[in-house]
Amino acid sequence: MSILQNKKVLIVGVASKRSIAYGIAASMHKQGAKLAFTYQNERLESRVKKIAEEFSAEIIEKCDVAEDSDIKKLFSHIKNKWQTIDIVVHSVAYAPQDQLQGSFVDSVTREGFQIAHDISSYSLAALAKEAMPLMKNNNGSIMAVTYLGSMRAFPNYNTMGVAKASLEATVRYLAHSMGPHGIRVNAISAGPIKTLAAAGISSFKKMLDFNKKASPMRENVTIEQVGNASAFICSDMASGITGEILHVDNGFNTVGMSLPEEETE
Repeated sequence: MSILQNKKVLIVGVASKRSIAYGIAASMHKQGAKLAFTYQNERLESRVKKIAEEFSAEIIEKCDVAEDSDIKKLFSHIKNKWQTIDIVVHSVAYAPQDQLQGSFVDSVTREGFQIAHDISSYSLAALAKEAMPLMKNNNGSIMAVTYLGSMRAFPNYNTMGVAKASLEATVRYLAHSMGPHGIRVNAISAGPIKTLAAAGISSFKKMLDFNKKASPMRENVTIEQVGNASAFICSDMASGITGEILHVDNGFNTVGMSLPEEETE
């Protein structure tokens, strides 16, 4: 039997077929889930609707996570359509371009810092607040997508790394707060993947190349691998897991030093 059979899932953050959110949606759909999608604005509407149609989505709603009114309208519509919801996937991150290049101390600004934290971190809490009444005592699961830059400094990642650290702390506090209501909260820390969002990070290609050479599996992860791990951690098979950051990066996070291939032969 599929591990997410008839589970009602909200996917927030799909932007294209190359996005991590798309990989998550594909895996959850394969495991029997019913999907709902959001799009940020009219520019992305047609693209997301095509993806939603591919997965026979029952709900497609506009939601800018920077607007509380949009979030409230989203969950009001979900309540009218589904009454309850089982899973919420948060795959949203943004920092202004000037925050993602050069030295952190040179590039960081008050405005850029606030924007990155609002969109990339607070939005998870905002979604959780509105989702909770529809998830109480229903073995619900909330999942976010993060990156190792939350724990280690990477060139050009800068303010986004600090925002991801905030996101991971938010996961733990939400897990503690929502656990008594039967709701689990976790995050997947995915290895670098060539997505539209990643394209905004200076020298991202070098990050991909280094990750491939240094990770124990000598490969970069795919959106399919991240999607499969996400389906598991949101399923009842992971009912004892909450407040965790699960790394799906081919082991890169475990490596202290990796030598070039010719030096290890």
